[in-house]
Amino acid sequence: MNDPDRLVAEVLAGVAAREAVVPFQEIKARSRDVAPPRDGVAALLRSGCSVIAEIKRAMPGKIFLNDTDLAPIANLAREFEQGGAHLIACQTEQLRYHGSLLDMKTARDAVELPVFCRDIIIDPYQIHEARCYGADLVPLQVELLDQNRLVSLLDRIESLNMTAVLEVRTPAEADRAMEAGARVVAVNARPMVGGGVDKSRFAEIAPGLPESTVRIAMSGVHTSRDLLNYAAAGADAVVVGEELMSAEDPARLTRILVATGQHPSCPSR
Repeated sequence: MNDPDRLVAEVLAGVAAREAVVPFQEIKARSRDVAPPRDGVAALLRSGCSVIAEIKRAMPGKIFLNDTDLAPIANLAREFEQGGAHLIACQTEQLRYHGSLLDMKTARDAVELPVFCRDIIIDPYQIHEARCYGADLVPLQVELLDQNRLVSLLDRIESLNMTAVLEVRTPAEADRAMEAGARVVAVNARPMVGGGVDKSRFAEIAPGLPESTVRIAMSGVHTSRDLLNYAAAGADAVVVGEELMSAEDPARLTRILVATGQHPSCPSR
C-alpha cells in the first residue's frame, strides 16, 4: 500500500469508528439543523489578493501547539481576524496535523469570518460532520477521488450551502476539477505526501482555469514577495499557515500580508 492509499485507509477507519457512535442519518440530520454557513466566496473575492490565515497544531516535522489546549486556537483566530485576514483556515486532520473538528469549532466561535476546514475529505459522513462543527468551506483532494465520487461529494457540499474547494496539484487534476463543476480551485504547492514545496505549480496551472474560477494558492507563502508573485500569476487568495504559526506576532504579520494583498500595486481581477 503506497502512502496516499495508507492515508485514505486511515481516514476511512476513523470515519467508521465515529459513525459507529453517531450514525450517518443522525449526523446528516444534525448538519441541517445548525446555523447557516458564512459566505466563503464573497470573502475570497474582495479586492486584491485575500489572505487565508491557517491554524494548525503541527505539520510533518514541526509542532506548534500542544494537543489539548483550546485557548490558543481561539486566541490565534482572533489575532488573525484583528490583523485583517479574510478567512480562517483550520487543520482538522488528526493524522499528520494533530487537528480536530473541535479546534475548528473553537476558531469559528471566536470570530465572524468564514472558516475553511482543512482535512482529507473522502466520505459523505465527513461533510455533514464538518457542517455540524461550523465549516463554511470544505476541501476535496482531486488526487484521491475518482470522478464520480468527486462530483458526488462536491454536490453534497453545495447542497449544505457550503463552498467546495477542489485542491489540485497538476493540470490534469485541474481539468478534472473543471469537469466536476468546481467554482473554487486551490493549487497546492506541497505534495500530498512527502517531497518539497514547488511554488511554480500555481503559475503552471492557473492560466488553464476559466476566468470565472476563484483561484487559491496554497503553500509557500513566507513573505510579501511570495504573495505578490502568486497574485501576479492570478491568485485571488493565498493560504498562509506555517509562517503565521511560527511568528512572534501573528497579528502583525497578518496585517503586513493583508496590506500587501490590498495595495494598489497588487494584481487583482
